[in-house]
Amino acid sequence: MITISQPQAGIIPLCERPAWKALQQHHAKIQNVHLRQLFAEDLRRGEHFAFEAVGLYFDYSKNRITDETISLLLELANQSGLRERIDAMFGGEKINVTEKRAVLHVALRTMKDELIKVDGTNVVPEVHAVLDQMTGFANQVRSGQWRGHTGKRVRNVINIGIGGSDLGPVMAYEALKYYSQRDMTFRFVSNVDGTDFAEATRDLSADETLFIVSSKTFTTLETMTNARTAREWALQALGDEKAVARHFVAVSTNTAEVKKFGIDTANMFQFWDWVGGRYSMDSAIGLSTMIAIGPDQFRAMLAGFHAMDEHFRTAAFDRNLPVLMGLLAVWYNNFFESQTIAVLPYEQYLKSFPAYLQQLTMESNGKHVTLDGTRVEYQTGPIFWGEPGTNGQHSFYQLIHQGTKLIPCDFIGFFQTLNPLGDHHDLLMSNVFAQAEALAFGKTPEEVRAEGTPDWLVPHRTFEGNRPSNVILAERLTPETLGKLVALYEHSVFTQGTIWQIDSFDQWGVELGKVLAQRIIPELEAAEDPSLKHDSSTNALIRRYRNLKGGAARMKKKG
Repeated sequence: MITISQPQAGIIPLCERPAWKALQQHHAKIQNVHLRQLFAEDLRRGEHFAFEAVGLYFDYSKNRITDETISLLLELANQSGLRERIDAMFGGEKINVTEKRAVLHVALRTMKDELIKVDGTNVVPEVHAVLDQMTGFANQVRSGQWRGHTGKRVRNVINIGIGGSDLGPVMAYEALKYYSQRDMTFRFVSNVDGTDFAEATRDLSADETLFIVSSKTFTTLETMTNARTAREWALQALGDEKAVARHFVAVSTNTAEVKKFGIDTANMFQFWDWVGGRYSMDSAIGLSTMIAIGPDQFRAMLAGFHAMDEHFRTAAFDRNLPVLMGLLAVWYNNFFESQTIAVLPYEQYLKSFPAYLQQLTMESNGKHVTLDGTRVEYQTGPIFWGEPGTNGQHSFYQLIHQGTKLIPCDFIGFFQTLNPLGDHHDLLMSNVFAQAEALAFGKTPEEVRAEGTPDWLVPHRTFEGNRPSNVILAERLTPETLGKLVALYEHSVFTQGTIWQIDSFDQWGVELGKVLAQRIIPELEAAEDPSLKHDSSTNALIRRYRNLKGGAARMKKKG
């Protein structure tokens, strides 16, 4: 029995694991084998490497793999302690070792009668108490029962957050806009650039606007800067400090700061330190989502999350969607030296999904040391990126098809559209299947010549193929389906991090820039030239900014 709650306990370093060495030898044998050959040797390959689970159909046949590849990857998962690591997470162990925290986003979507303990306390009742609080508030706002300071109903909701407190709500709102209450406006402010706030509020009335300030500590620089600006904006129109309590609510754990801001602590929605920001869209951070789509649809989304959680926790690894996706990512990242993964949803509502996954994946697995602080000897987190189809086909697909970089792709499609218009959906889905086929099989010089192409043009029209992809299909985009898709990638990220033996749940890399910014702010704002002690480049940039900023101020004063 391997105990994972302590770093490195009982786990052989990655490059010394027998399965890793076997995969290196196996890769040397098959790295140049073409998908054309693999499909020719197995006429049922498209069914052999495909299965359905929790309402998602997963076709991974167009990957550069054989049965031996999968067998070795699964053995690598076993030698890496993946099963034990999964059990440790779901059991509330403090697997976030650098912050000494449990990792329990799965508790946010579990059933009321479940038992999940952190430090001996069952956290499930607390989770459902907050869900019930959110439900009551969301129903009041949606029905018009919640009134602003002047007695008008709330018609505009603006979420103020950053990172996971913004990307999750933005993505969820865009993804589930079809289900949203259309007589309300929802906007999101995250960037400390004043333009973000100015454009979000430009055409809104303060007496009809509710702000949700999402900051666990209620001290996050960007979020609280925007929150204070929102407070000034509202009070300039409403004039009474008491208005704050009717136009602001908080998602936070800092009661003192929330109260100091002027928010009624009865309208403070809690979450916990065992929920990482990028894993928090189904916590109270999702309050704007619940107001937009309603409590019933929000709970349907949670049910989708939970279904995938249970699949990940219980399914055999050879039929486990997140495990296989994660292992395939490791296969390309570490053996083919592929540095990126493209996520290509053929669904306009999922236009923000790749951006959401960028934080989920790269903040989680962008690590250069193992759990015990040893420098890794291999590549960790790949770069995730993408755009919805078919838009991407007219921009970056050229590089995927004929460029020099190997870019594994995840195609996401739906059997039914939410907005039937003529033959639009058939055209859309034909592109999913065609693009995956074209990437896999390409077009040979002989095929190009047979079309009558002159010899000088043949190299330009040849497609090498052998470009790998997964195809993920679902019936249609619903709140439940969205929950499944997000949890699928969450657990795939976890699988990859377990193989690489890194902490997927801390994010120390975001701290240094914040610390330095706090030091630079007073240097930019000082009345007299400050004594600068940075490097020569930073000193010169600060001086140039101060000089030109001052010039602009003088010009404005003259005007």
